[in-house]
Amino acid sequence: MPVTTPAEAPATTRGAPPLPPRGKPGRPAAPVRRAVRRRRRIAAVFLLPALLLLGALVAYPIVFSVIRSMYDASGDTFVGADNYTEMFQDPATLRAIRNSAIWVVFAPALLTGLGLVLAVLTEKIRWKTAFKLLMFMPMAISFLAAGIIFRLAYEQDPQRGVLNAVTVGIHDSVNGEATSYPTAKSRIGDKQLTKGKDGGYRTADLTSPGNTVNLGLVGVAPKDMPKAAKPAAQAANTPAAKGELRGVVYIDFTPGGGGKPGRVDRTERGLPKLTVEAVDSHGKVAAKAITGPDGSYRLAGLPEGSYAVQLPGKDFAPPYEGISWLGPALITPAIIGAYMWIWTGFALVLIGAGLSSMPRDVMEAARMDGANEWQVFRRITVPLLSPVLGVVFVTMVINVMKVFDLVYIIAPGPVQQDANVLALQMWLVSFGGGNNQGLGSALGVLLLLLVVPAMALNIRRFRRSQS
Repeated sequence: MPVTTPAEAPATTRGAPPLPPRGKPGRPAAPVRRAVRRRRRIAAVFLLPALLLLGALVAYPIVFSVIRSMYDASGDTFVGADNYTEMFQDPATLRAIRNSAIWVVFAPALLTGLGLVLAVLTEKIRWKTAFKLLMFMPMAISFLAAGIIFRLAYEQDPQRGVLNAVTVGIHDSVNGEATSYPTAKSRIGDKQLTKGKDGGYRTADLTSPGNTVNLGLVGVAPKDMPKAAKPAAQAANTPAAKGELRGVVYIDFTPGGGGKPGRVDRTERGLPKLTVEAVDSHGKVAAKAITGPDGSYRLAGLPEGSYAVQLPGKDFAPPYEGISWLGPALITPAIIGAYMWIWTGFALVLIGAGLSSMPRDVMEAARMDGANEWQVFRRITVPLLSPVLGVVFVTMVINVMKVFDLVYIIAPGPVQQDANVLALQMWLVSFGGGNNQGLGSALGVLLLLLVVPAMALNIRRFRRSQS
């Protein structure tokens, strides 16, 4: 029998620890199974508080809402799917679904695109960190405060609304500041002036050149009266030359009383910057003039004939006061603008983080090959950032589906239904006067069903990026 030397002995006989006993084929040994079970028990202990919270704050409300949606407003009578049927027959709910679709289509796309453009542009400036900080600061403001800010910014009155103050300023600088007296009118019983279809006034009797025609108006609001207006008495007594019509347009009212209607008294002021026209017997404008600070006008160069003196309708048209941001037509875009102001910083920072981690050698190689900045942006930057852009877009889709605060605060009461969304409709039906929590629960279930696919897509993207 051959003798085995120590050098030729198997590894197990040369001081190596013995192998653990093997269990059945395909199953780990008992100590390994015990270790696995112990780790699972420890993990379960640490996960239990989180699972309890998820069950109490997420799972239970979902199950309760589904059950509650099958009962009537009182919660006593089982109605099955009647709430869902009523939900899709309600015009207010259909309008909310339409507005929610507008939010989902436009807001995430605009936010992602704007965040991408700003992230690319800020890469080329020195103070990009400060710029990102400024853009991200609105995220620290609550939706309630942001809604109040934009409610004031969108005010129709240019004296209060910032946007309309800017709009009116630009309009007046381009077209010239127009002066009008929208509340002015002729005195009751005055037979001198007749009101036309365009809102203007014309003298009832015809006159000829060389005469003086004074036109008195009342009802001018103090806020519409220019500070530069001067007394009209002196100009009213100036005789007209040959071939011209003269006169003044004045306020036929003496503060404190004592004046005589139809006569220019000493303290009565003229109305500046009004258009005065001479209209011939054929209805054509033969001459035109603008009143001075004392309300005087001079229509010169008139041939012999009969004329009526006219104040056109534009003298009494309301002044341009900007855009009706809170009107039915623009209320949804206006609220989307406020939402973008809050969330643009989030998109900018997230896309900027993805941009900073991109390989620069690829872009430099493309530039060396002759690609311009637009080609680098379109063919390299955007494709490499597509995972980040997808995360931002899907996250924004989930957020806009749940938007409530801004719509409730910014939209005035008369146009709130024009800006209604699903989350607001759910609150209105349940607690805001409808008191029908069965229908409100059905709306909540609908909102959950619409949000779940976007959440699933986002989770899938996160797992794919981790793998």
